[in-house]
Amino acid sequence: MDRFDIGAVRVHRIEEWRGNFAPPEHLLAGCTPEAFAPYAERFSPGYYDLEERKLFAFLQSWVLEVGGLRILFDTGAGNDKERPGIPVFGNLSTDFMGNLRRAGFAPEDIDIVVCSHLHIDHVGWNTELREGRWEPTFPKARYLLPAVDEVFWNPANAAQFPEQVGRAVNAGVYEDSVAPVIAAGMAELVQPGHRVAEGITLEAAPGHTPGQMVMHVSSRGEHALFVGDVLHHPVQVHHPEWNSVFCENPEQSRATRRAVLGKAADLDALLVPAHFGGQHVCRVRRLGDGFVPEFPL
Repeated sequence: MDRFDIGAVRVHRIEEWRGNFAPPEHLLAGCTPEAFAPYAERFSPGYYDLEERKLFAFLQSWVLEVGGLRILFDTGAGNDKERPGIPVFGNLSTDFMGNLRRAGFAPEDIDIVVCSHLHIDHVGWNTELREGRWEPTFPKARYLLPAVDEVFWNPANAAQFPEQVGRAVNAGVYEDSVAPVIAAGMAELVQPGHRVAEGITLEAAPGHTPGQMVMHVSSRGEHALFVGDVLHHPVQVHHPEWNSVFCENPEQSRATRRAVLGKAADLDALLVPAHFGGQHVCRVRRLGDGFVPEFPL
């Protein structure tokens, strides 16, 4: 689904990258090849490569048009960035900006940028390299960044957080993708409960990172939850106990995932994660004490 509506809100998917990422047991803590086996054919080919035994993943962003505003949710990995801790996303040269323009948007059209959390693959296009300097990509935008994550990932505070799970993979991210928009005076450090626009609110979703937030969109009785990395793959709907190996607080992450899935089921909300392949979105249904994904088309 590259374009859909939530009530009066029009949503556009902007793709940056797609490819095989990792075997399930390498990305999902607690998952084993045997435990994933019952889902392998079901999630092939859109979400899983049977031949290579790897999860198929996307880097993608979302532009929302609402009330005359254009809101960009999450900004991928970005181009030209050194990423020694996760080379697959280092020194990329993707056509993300071309895809944005083909969807109908120039960088100067974006009014608000929302970063669900401050990981490498959610803040990258905050900036572009221009004449040797990292400059904000969206010149008229207000960048909404989670205040808790800004403290957690700011290198000046590293001594306060000696056991960061993601320190290696997130190396350099604050310096090239966060600090420049703060220095330009374009960033607003926000807390859960922040109202982005009419019917759009940021809600706490900690665990993967301390400050991760879900963007809840409500319009004309319809709902969508833009969940960032609360889930990386639809198999986690079946197994919310399977965390990403990059989660900073595993227990909190599991609790957040269950709460978000429950909310999606109760509201009949469209669940919009950052990395799903296939149709890229799903709905969630309760099944006993658990959940199952339901794909819209």
